[in-house]
Amino acid sequence: MVRRQRPRRLACLALMAVLLADLLALSDTLAVMSVDLGSESMKVAIVKPGVPMEIVLNKESRRKTPVTVTLKENERFFGDSAASMAIKNPKATLRYFQHLLGKQENNPHVALYRARFPEHELGFDPQRQTVYFQISPQLQFSPEEVLSMLLNYSRSLAEDFAEQPIKDAVITVPAFFNQAERRAVLQAARMAGLKVLQLINDNTATALSYGVFRRKDINTTAQNIMFYDMGSGSTVCTIVTYQTVKTKDAGLQPQLQIRGVGFDRTLGGLEMELRLREHLAGLFNEQRKGQGTKDVRENPRAMAKLLREANRLKTVLSANADHMAQIEGLMDDVDFKAKVTRAEFEELCADLFERVPRPVQQALQSAQMNLDEIEQVILVGGATRVPKVQEVLLKAVGKEELGKNINADEAAAMGAVYQAAALSKAFKVKPFVVRDAVIYPILVEFTREVEEEPGVRSLKHNKRVLFSRMGPYPQRKVITFNRYSHDFNFHINYGDLGFLGPEDLRVFGSQNLTTVKLKGVGESFKKYPDYESKGIKAHFNLDESGVLSLDRVESVFETLVEDSPEEESTLTKLGNTISSLFGGGSTPDTKENGTDTVQEEEEGPAEGSKDEPGEQAELKEEAEARAEDTSPPPPSEPKGDAAPEGEKATEKDSGEKPEAQKPSEKGEVGSEGVPPAPEEGKKQKPARKQKMVEEIGVELVVLDLPDLPEDELAHSAQKLQDLTLRDLEKQEREKAANSLEAFIFETQDKLYQSEYQEVSTEEQREDISGRLSATSTWLEDEGFGATTVMLKEKLAELKKLCQGLFFRVEERKKWPERLSALDNLLNHSSMFLKGARLIPEMDQIFTEVEMTTLEKVINETWAWKNATVAEQAKLPATEKPVLLSKDIEAKMMALDREVQYLLNKAKFAKPRPRPKDKNGTRAEPPLNASTSDQGEKVIPPPGQTEDAKPVSEPEKETRSESADSEPLELGGPGAESEQKEQPTGQKRTLKNDEL
Repeated sequence: MVRRQRPRRLACLALMAVLLADLLALSDTLAVMSVDLGSESMKVAIVKPGVPMEIVLNKESRRKTPVTVTLKENERFFGDSAASMAIKNPKATLRYFQHLLGKQENNPHVALYRARFPEHELGFDPQRQTVYFQISPQLQFSPEEVLSMLLNYSRSLAEDFAEQPIKDAVITVPAFFNQAERRAVLQAARMAGLKVLQLINDNTATALSYGVFRRKDINTTAQNIMFYDMGSGSTVCTIVTYQTVKTKDAGLQPQLQIRGVGFDRTLGGLEMELRLREHLAGLFNEQRKGQGTKDVRENPRAMAKLLREANRLKTVLSANADHMAQIEGLMDDVDFKAKVTRAEFEELCADLFERVPRPVQQALQSAQMNLDEIEQVILVGGATRVPKVQEVLLKAVGKEELGKNINADEAAAMGAVYQAAALSKAFKVKPFVVRDAVIYPILVEFTREVEEEPGVRSLKHNKRVLFSRMGPYPQRKVITFNRYSHDFNFHINYGDLGFLGPEDLRVFGSQNLTTVKLKGVGESFKKYPDYESKGIKAHFNLDESGVLSLDRVESVFETLVEDSPEEESTLTKLGNTISSLFGGGSTPDTKENGTDTVQEEEEGPAEGSKDEPGEQAELKEEAEARAEDTSPPPPSEPKGDAAPEGEKATEKDSGEKPEAQKPSEKGEVGSEGVPPAPEEGKKQKPARKQKMVEEIGVELVVLDLPDLPEDELAHSAQKLQDLTLRDLEKQEREKAANSLEAFIFETQDKLYQSEYQEVSTEEQREDISGRLSATSTWLEDEGFGATTVMLKEKLAELKKLCQGLFFRVEERKKWPERLSALDNLLNHSSMFLKGARLIPEMDQIFTEVEMTTLEKVINETWAWKNATVAEQAKLPATEKPVLLSKDIEAKMMALDREVQYLLNKAKFAKPRPRPKDKNGTRAEPPLNASTSDQGEKVIPPPGQTEDAKPVSEPEKETRSESADSEPLELGGPGAESEQKEQPTGQKRTLKNDEL
């Protein structure tokens, strides 16, 4: 029996070791965070053990933080502190800088930013053709660096809230971000030292939050929900389909699929505020007309005040028909006051409200749906609170009402943090399948020579769609180039962007992504001249963040070799058995989030332009079919088929077309699969296929926006780290200065309190007061240039000077409580000792040495207390006391230790066995017996043993006897054993006695 359990025990031990290793690896990542980066404000959420999903409060205890950074020569401000600095120093206060991410200097959005915020000086980076903020001749920062500072600040907020370090994060980005903009966000996170689990689209995060909290309402029937998100800087309309699908790993689970997306990059609350600011500036200029003053638009501080007032005015007009705008000291100490009505506001933004339905139409076109199929339209974003926006949108969608049953500000942050918990290894959440959609299609272009007629060669340009518009991602694809035997180049570009308008195309930037130069193709053919070429395979990956990457390019060759079925060794068989035992024999083809490995054969039998559309359609259909394959896996095959299954998965991953498996192919060795079991080996043919893979060198030429080189990225990260350390040192110095100043004021006040005057002389108080005044004067005159060390040294000197005074006061405060506790302990210990000595000798569980020791400790404690209190009474209050609270606590601990020892001994003591009478029963007096009766004891005769057979008595009399008198005994195992030894005719009820 033991031998049979040994393998199971070993497996359990191995599993425990693996789990322990995982727990140790996860000890540093027990909390994850999400950052919902909006144009105007951001929300940070965390998940940690004991805190499922919670929005982080900033230092001002607010749930959202302004996306604002103030950069000065010696200090930085973030959030609300930076927003307040926008009035005092508008040039150094940076806002809405995300609009410059991933954009070159000639982008229309750069010119728009300059027009909106003329106080900022934008420099030009000739290497990357981008812009940067020129704060001063010594201070210049790129938009990525500014975003990195903000991400680092958000992490500090999350760490303070979670009370532990955090490195993993999910960051939201607008759905319309292209490859360059997404890479810019990732670079900023890398500078900040954050590990980005995923860049999730903010519309997808909102849809996930909506579905997670309504999981019970999702069923097999598809539900189409439209989310209309108008924030501060942009507007995005998304159509999402919710339904439950059957997954291979988790069974029936809810799923959201992005079906259609429409957007407007510049339609949002910021543009409305700018219109209001311009209106207020015109009103102020009219009020001061004829006074010979300059235009208020030329004063950056005044314009910053007007923008803040415009933001407040827009919010108030959403609930009121009119409101009075007023600013004290707008410019030249002149106050501004003007009345603005909602009708005027709507007239100023009339052209903006006309653009409200466009994202809805774009989303419906991309989803190939109509409004009748949409069940509900839900509002998201702060700008949707404007009544005119809701009015126009309601008319455009033709619904009875608009859904407002979601937190418009925090939905994206909560959805992103749920995704962070799902991606983190430290948490286990209920699966929710997320299938995001590709907004901008991506294709591969290449040129090769073809011979149309004998002796006539020409160049043919080919295009192959890699990731189609609205196709699901994350996803992997492989393209095979079959007709190249030498080095060649191909290009990765965006596909058809006809759904974008002319202005959107200009904002979009370069439509060319990367040029890929392959090196080593010819050498690979020379290395394997006798092998048949299976083509040059390029492996692409569109990851969870929507960022495209070229994983690798390899040249694949294949040939037939002879093989014998006896080649499988014992070690190989053992490896197969262990692999199948621990579940390593098969790997799921798809992930829960819908990641697919989709092949795409680029070269076909005919490559004319007429065949290309049909081929693309076929490949797209294959990708969708595999992405939607959520049926359970087929029944398990015998062990001998494990190798062919692994081979099929490898072929799909490498991009080859699936072929009929031959028995000879099942015995392949190497990268293609695992050798078969012996019973399959008997069916093998002598010849089998052998595949050789040669890695091809790749040189990437980025065409849209060059990434920061590694040395510049490291330099930027170091620069930001130095700024963070400088901020920490500044905070430490400010803390030391505040502590010193507070100590001076508190101590000066204490010198006049009666409890401090009682324990000090006049000379001592004058000495302390003089030192405090001198330090206060030094702090006012020279404290601004003092270092943190100097401030801490000054504080330490003052504390040392006042240590005796504070000690005497604190001791006198502790005496009543400590002495009272000591008296109570002494009284209880004496009562306990007295009770222990009264225990009869037959039932005594304490030895004489133990009781004597306790009595000695009690007497010594009484003597010490009386002597020390008497001695302390003789000393003046200004001297160091001899009665110390720590000594009282030490005496209490010593006495309590002795008492606890005896109490624990009594708790676990067993009662002693008692002598038996002739009848085998203990002669115990009843409880109501007299004292004389209780003193009598029955002793058996010398010649008779205790094992003598007792005389049986009538059961009725025994019951009456046990009912009248119950023996008083200490409960324990001994009592139970004695009861079992009694004759069956005598039943006695035992009762536990408390000491």
